[in-house]
Parts: sequence; structure tokens; C-alpha cells
Amino acid sequence: MRQAGSGGGLGPSPAPISLLRRIVFGVGAALVFVVLLGLGTWQVERRAWKLDLIARVDARVHATPVPAPGPADWPRVGPDEAYRHVRLSGTFLHDRETLVQAVTERGGGFWVLTPLRRPDGSLVLINRGFVPGDRRDPAIRAAGQVTGETTITGLLRLTEPKGAFLRSNDPRDDRWYSRDVAAIAAARGLTDVAPYFVDADATPNPGGLPVGGLTVISFPNNHLVYAITWYGMALMLAGAVIYVLRGGRKPRPAGE
Repeated sequence: MRQAGSGGGLGPSPAPISLLRRIVFGVGAALVFVVLLGLGTWQVERRAWKLDLIARVDARVHATPVPAPGPADWPRVGPDEAYRHVRLSGTFLHDRETLVQAVTERGGGFWVLTPLRRPDGSLVLINRGFVPGDRRDPAIRAAGQVTGETTITGLLRLTEPKGAFLRSNDPRDDRWYSRDVAAIAAARGLTDVAPYFVDADATPNPGGLPVGGLTVISFPNNHLVYAITWYGMALMLAGAVIYVLRGGRKPRPAGE
């Protein structure tokens, strides 16, 4: 009879796992397995939701422009209105212009947000587009300061409260990092202002500035990768459990 640890190259056989330990280990592993499956399924559902969101936004962006919501419709403006293709007319209040720091495909600079007074007296902030840092002074781009009634076509955007990541708006020093409609309206002494703003389209402005049509629409969709990761971890866990419960070794060939 071969002794454990004697010559022959075989080490001591793994000690058998007690029934109680098998039960505890199995229950714990089963719970983790269920959680991993749940996370994978959740990511699959999130992916379906994200694809539907992308499809709905794409449909709004490319739809025929509709009138921008008026005061009676402002309470109903929410996520389902974001990126809707809209049209509105009015007169710009250039003396209430606000510059918001921006980083675009054209480099760093500012968004030019200008209130547009509509015929009913209400105001809508229009993101007229981008200007580089050395063109922030309206006097340098006077040709683009359109006067008289004008019509704007663009995308309805929801307000961006408080500021950007790690950078809060500073109304006192007139430093803006996000397009926070309420804060900008308060800082400029504006009333009866729509709770949204409009990104103007690429229709050229006189003198070439501001440059509109730079809206970036991007919805990260990594849910399939996450789902595969969670399901893969569940399969690896199942394999590890089977290995451990079988004693951590392959069966010996008959006759040993």
C-alpha cells in the first residue's frame, strides 16, 4: 500500500470536504452566481433601453422642425423633448449675451448664449455657436450681432445646472462652465425665460461667427461588454465550484 508522501511522485491526497462545508460553500457560490446572472441580465436590459433612446433621439434630430415650446408648454418640457428639432423667431438681446467656456472640434473657446425675445414677450436662450478665445469681445465680431427679427432653427437642449465636472459656475465673476438657464437668467436680470435653451444649427452668421451646428450627440453604449463580463464571471464561478466540490483533482485512472 502506497504511503502518502512516499516516493513515486504523488503528494498527499486532498482532504475530503465535509458535508457541512460543501453545503455552506455551495449555497454561498449559488448566491454569487445568481447575483452575477442578475447583473448580466440588467446590462442586457440597459442595452435595449439605450438603443431605444438613441433611436428616439435620432428621430427627433432629423425630424421636420416644429415650433419651440411656448410658456404654456414649459412645465411639460423634460427628457422626452431633448434634442427636438425646433424653430422660433424673435429679436436678439445682444447686451445680455453670456459666454460659456467650451471645448469643441475647433479647439477651446466659448459658447455664445444670447436671449431671443419672442413676439409674445417670452425669452429663450439661444446657443448661437462657438467663438475662439480671441474673439470673445462682441466688438471684434460685430458683423455677427444680428439685429431685427430673425428665425432660428436648432435643437432643444435641457438646462445644465450648477456647472461642469469639478468646475462650478461663478455668476459673481461671470465665469460659466455649463449652460445653466436659471442661473444665467438670474445673473442677467431676465424674467419669463424658457427652462431650456436652443443650439442653433449650422446656418452661417454674418462675418462667420459664432459658428453653430456643433452639437455633439453621444450616448456611450458599453452594456453588451458589461453583460458578457458578468455572464463570463458567472461561468468561471460555476467551473470553480465544480472543481472544488470534486476535490480539486481529476479522477485517477483505474488500476492505480
